[in-house]
Amino acid sequence: MPTITNPILPGFNPDPSIVRVGDDYYLATSTFEWFPGVQIHHSKDLIHWRVVAHPLNRLSQLDLRGAPSSGGVWAPCLTYCDGLFYLIYTDVKARGEVKDTHNYLVTAPDILGEWSDPVYLNSTGFDPSLFHDDDGRKWLVNMVWDHRQGRNPFAGIALQEYSPAERRLVGPEYNIFKGTELGRTEGPHLYKVNGYYYLLTAEGGTSLHHSVTLARSRSLFGPYQVHPRNPVLTSWDDPTLPLQKAGHGDLVETQRGDWYMVHLCGRPIPTRGRCPLGRETAIQKVVWSADGWLELADGGHHPALEVEGPGLPEQPWPQEPVRDDFDAPVLSPHFQILRIPFTEDHFSLRERPGYLRIKGRESLSSKHSQSLVARRQQAFRYTAAAGVEFEPETFKQMAGLICFYDTQNWFYLRISHDENLGKCLGILSCDNNRFDQPAADVSIAGWERCHLRARVDYDKLQFYYSPDGEAWTAIGPELDASRLADEYCLEGTFTGAMVGLCCQDLTGRRKAADFDYFEYLERS
Repeated sequence: MPTITNPILPGFNPDPSIVRVGDDYYLATSTFEWFPGVQIHHSKDLIHWRVVAHPLNRLSQLDLRGAPSSGGVWAPCLTYCDGLFYLIYTDVKARGEVKDTHNYLVTAPDILGEWSDPVYLNSTGFDPSLFHDDDGRKWLVNMVWDHRQGRNPFAGIALQEYSPAERRLVGPEYNIFKGTELGRTEGPHLYKVNGYYYLLTAEGGTSLHHSVTLARSRSLFGPYQVHPRNPVLTSWDDPTLPLQKAGHGDLVETQRGDWYMVHLCGRPIPTRGRCPLGRETAIQKVVWSADGWLELADGGHHPALEVEGPGLPEQPWPQEPVRDDFDAPVLSPHFQILRIPFTEDHFSLRERPGYLRIKGRESLSSKHSQSLVARRQQAFRYTAAAGVEFEPETFKQMAGLICFYDTQNWFYLRISHDENLGKCLGILSCDNNRFDQPAADVSIAGWERCHLRARVDYDKLQFYYSPDGEAWTAIGPELDASRLADEYCLEGTFTGAMVGLCCQDLTGRRKAADFDYFEYLERS
């Protein structure tokens, strides 16, 4: 029987929520400040996955301008009932001690959309999910955030009925679970199995102490009894496990009656302990024990790299092309844009067919109107490259290839203009908001096109450039790629490294750069 290799969604793909509809499995993950919001992946066998949709693709559904780093879309929940997909998500506008966490619902009869405009639910906390009870009623659960000093900010799991007819929450709110001694109780999902209501939660925080907790009750409203062998899943007690940060789970039953849990995880670079790939998604087979509790099929509570598959016919997807020549009328679904939609004010695939035109806007420090498009780093070793035509007239105009974590942490191989060198190429970096230029600019005056390359090997990043895409010259020193990780960034963020293309024009004249191609090649 084919096995599943973890993680099933490598790279920045946290907070998984899974649903099966017939023979199809769909899995939603968080996208934070990247637009369009929510990634939905599709599989037929739980082994092979591909990105098929980003449901939140209109400003009426999601406006991320000004969103804090690691704000925006948190922990979507994807469910299906009576011919309709339901997607619940939080839009985080402030993520300090006092949080602004607005929870919404969108629906669609087809996973590919078009998805509805959002229904506002509440703002009492985050990680909302929707439970469809077998009597036809629907219930929202979310964690409650308590900002008062001296209190546990994770103030329990709230339950309230949702009325589809009225398109709002109705009736009283119940606090059904205060959590365990692990603390930081969040990420709730409800299920009804064999007459019990099971409440699955994430505890211990989303870093190394992350865990999956299970509790159950005969009544929807509780009281909920905690699993006697809690936690169901964690890696906090063994730092040698290749999958760390295991937590934030969701359950799915296969056509054959087997059960699986998808969950968040992280893979540290062995020599540095940092996770530039971010929080990823893995899967574990689970079973129901004789006393009605959920257990890992292999025993214990540690996540496994190799998992027994569900015995379904394997259905791999076509291999993704390494090179994107921008010949399609729309961007690849692997690309996302920082905080804003793909609009002609910033980007165009039509003005010069076969090129992605990026129009320079605000600086890399901006949380409002940047022109930056990127994809996830999904392997420890990869090479990315691009060909760009750009004629800057001032040092305030820049374009190039960027390895990016957030507005305070990035490495940028950029073309610009210098009064003495003319058109030039150099590296800029930002280290927790400290700017640096680790090497002198080099003149590329007279070059119509410049090819740019980034080569990453775990914690090492080296940039290159070329006039023809054949003969490459290294530029600047070897850089510390492990800085693009949750564990390094001081803002307390939790996304993952991205690599992509961008253009800035700090004069406000929107000078454009034309990118002929983008390549992303993972290396073993």
